[in-house]
Amino acid sequence: MGSPTVEFPDGTRVRGRGLGRPRPDEPAPDFGLYLGTSRLRRKHGGGITWPHEWVTWPDFLLPAKPAEARRQIKALHARAKLETVEVACYGGAGRTGTVMACLAVLSGVPAGDAVAWVREHYNPRAVETPWQRGWVKRFADRLS
Repeated sequence: MGSPTVEFPDGTRVRGRGLGRPRPDEPAPDFGLYLGTSRLRRKHGGGITWPHEWVTWPDFLLPAKPAEARRQIKALHARAKLETVEVACYGGAGRTGTVMACLAVLSGVPAGDAVAWVREHYNPRAVETPWQRGWVKRFADRLS
């Protein structure tokens, strides 16, 4: 997988990538949301020189602070309407795919279709675990 930029149904665009892969040969984003533990920050966060935030989110699991993660994902969606943004974890599939599915929900994709939509438009391996799929549904449930 390269560094695909996904265009969501509402026109917002978000680049997804893996921090464990070489940085894409593209301009730096205006803002980045990064998903991982302090270990990932230490190992791969040093090259991030643009404005960004981190969500503490262990690999294959769920965010340590779900309400804060929801706020950050909603803010990323709002920023994506005005700026170039990216979201990334180590591999770019599970956690990043989960956030991409949440962004799909925010852009109008029905919650029940969001994972399939992201697998089709971003990465076929996106949203790797059953609990990540469940988290997308809970994210959508808490929007109303």
